[in-house]
Amino acid sequence: MNLTERDKQHIWHPLTQHKLHPEAKPIVKAKGALLYDEEGKTYVDAVSSWYTAMYGHCNDYIVERVHRQMQQLDQIIFSGFTHEPAIELSEKLMAILPENQQKLMFNDNGSTATEIGIKMALQYHHNKGQTRKTLLAFEEGFHGDTFGAMSVSGLSVYNGPFEEFFIDVKRIPLPTAANQEELIKAIETFHAETPLAGFIYEPLVQGAAGMKMYQAAHLEPILQKCKELGVILIADEVMTGFGKTGSFFASDFIEVKPDVICLSKALTAGLVPMGVTTCTQAIFDAFYDDDIGKGLFHAHTYSANPIACATAIAALDLLQSKEIQQNIKQIQSWHAAFASEIVEHPKVHSTRQQGTIFALDLDVPMERYGNLRYQIYERCMAEGVYLRPLGSTIYILAPFVTTQEQMQNVYAAIKKVLGGF
Repeated sequence: MNLTERDKQHIWHPLTQHKLHPEAKPIVKAKGALLYDEEGKTYVDAVSSWYTAMYGHCNDYIVERVHRQMQQLDQIIFSGFTHEPAIELSEKLMAILPENQQKLMFNDNGSTATEIGIKMALQYHHNKGQTRKTLLAFEEGFHGDTFGAMSVSGLSVYNGPFEEFFIDVKRIPLPTAANQEELIKAIETFHAETPLAGFIYEPLVQGAAGMKMYQAAHLEPILQKCKELGVILIADEVMTGFGKTGSFFASDFIEVKPDVICLSKALTAGLVPMGVTTCTQAIFDAFYDDDIGKGLFHAHTYSANPIACATAIAALDLLQSKEIQQNIKQIQSWHAAFASEIVEHPKVHSTRQQGTIFALDLDVPMERYGNLRYQIYERCMAEGVYLRPLGSTIYILAPFVTTQEQMQNVYAAIKKVLGGF
């Protein structure tokens, strides 16, 4: 049997209805911005394998650093022990995070990063002797697939069968210039009815919602009102973090800083899984007590895995390098030029960009995971470009090392798709 046939014997793939899409394409190699299938065909990884491999696949610098770490210390329990890679990573992260961040907890992935952020907010008020059991979130937000993360997510395509089990969440639409006062009144009403514990939000860009973007100036009053009411601010930067928005973090563009930040994906450059949840000293202090029950008793077997920490340290070195910062600026300019070229296309409803994140909405009705969406996916693959449309939204979030020629191939594939309607 070939790889496809062997795969079908036992594997259950994520986000897949196997009766409709029974086959997965085998990828045997990846390097830089390219994926290679078993027949030797290459594909530009225009979504960085779910926004992770931002410095390119199998980056030599990262691989060498990780190889060194593998020979020194592979895995150790992080309860009662510590190690140099975890300490160094904590120092490097705090150096580039918003200044109010002071402590961090290691975990395994983006869902668990937000799960811990939610638990921090809920237990913070519990430890303070306050009854606050309700969270605030944006409509169409996505924060992961564990139960707390699903509870605050607003996309029923992922959550439908489980919604009766969720914690209590109030939702508001994304802020605009026109609805700020309305949203502030809604928050005040929610809080009067059932005190709000925390507000979780994807700053500036809602990823799974179709790369929906909104302005920092419109978010500021919402965050300020939450601060006034003692609502813990939880910034989910799992997707937006580490250079994608044009700064290290999307929160850098916003004056009101979060109390908690959730990180993963590009943190470890697509090489190994890891998540981190950071917080202010005030959050940590609410758990610091002679009463052992006030501690945050949340643990992961692979918390602060030394190999994952070494990966993240190398990734941060690259992120802050002159070369990568220059590449980020180039990608932003390429996207801007492409937007000006296609914005008037009859099948393009709109385009938008935040840093290296580019999205366009097709003026074509289609379901999020419907047949037309899969046809677009297949057309792009036939052109040697890997894209994953979100319904009628086609977005690009390619590695920072993508060459101009490779990016032009991505644009050309999209234009060919547009010409096929």
